[in-house]
Amino acid sequence: MPFVKVIKTSAYSKRFQVKFRRRREGKTDYYARQRLILQDKNKYNSPKYRLVVRFSNTEVTCQVVYATIDHDEVLAAAYSHELERYGAPMYAGNKKGGLKNYPAAYATGLLLARRLLSNPKIGLDKQYAGVVKADGAYFRSKAPEDGEGRRPFKVLLDVGLTRTTTGARVFGAMKGAVDGGLDVPHNPKRFPADKTTKGKFSPKQLRRYIYGIHIADYMTLLQEKNPEKYKTYFSNYLKAGKGPKDIEKMWTEVHANIRKSPAHVKVQRKTEPKKVRKHKVKKNNKQRKNRIAQKLKTMSA
Repeated sequence: MPFVKVIKTSAYSKRFQVKFRRRREGKTDYYARQRLILQDKNKYNSPKYRLVVRFSNTEVTCQVVYATIDHDEVLAAAYSHELERYGAPMYAGNKKGGLKNYPAAYATGLLLARRLLSNPKIGLDKQYAGVVKADGAYFRSKAPEDGEGRRPFKVLLDVGLTRTTTGARVFGAMKGAVDGGLDVPHNPKRFPADKTTKGKFSPKQLRRYIYGIHIADYMTLLQEKNPEKYKTYFSNYLKAGKGPKDIEKMWTEVHANIRKSPAHVKVQRKTEPKKVRKHKVKKNNKQRKNRIAQKLKTMSA
């Protein structure tokens, strides 16, 4: 075969597909993933853990994941729909329900951290309690100075394709995990900024977002200017007897309840699953001939 130069015309470009399927589908940033999973060879196959935070249309998902040679293993997971069990009413704006605002992201990260550290295989929940009462200040778990005892559980934040803008909820979930006792290397510059501090990190502003005080202010505004929209948007809050003044207290109780019992509770099905229709078993030649013979026998009788 003679050498043929590939002319990259529009027809060529239309047929071209990049190497990885999830990259073609716009689901995975492999440039970031490669740096999150590659481990030094002198670590002797010790896992490199990632704090995976994802937002769907209805909820927040937080997982601690590590990569193997051909797939990812999930070590622990927490979902924002579980917060209803700890005292947070689901948001009524979506027909399916759901909870994915900033305080919910923080609480989900906190739930994941306490659930992981309280696992008997890890057993670091008592040594690294994190921040029991969230105040928004910068915090990171540190190893014991005397060198005795175990180091904190280190994870790296995996934001996926989320835009890492200032005030993004993905950092709220990370802050919850940090306050829960996990060691996540981070910089506080992407937490919600305050205009009075000219965009610099403000613990007071972050505390407002952690306890949902900004949501309480919006509830008060709607209550005064548009009562019908207020009843529609926050119907589940109203059913639970929660008003704008109760939001901070509610999230304080949610954080306390998470620390009391972070273990996963298996949900029992209310209804039995639908029976799957079984396919007919394929018959061999002998069975088919026998069936025809029986039919002919019944017809002649």
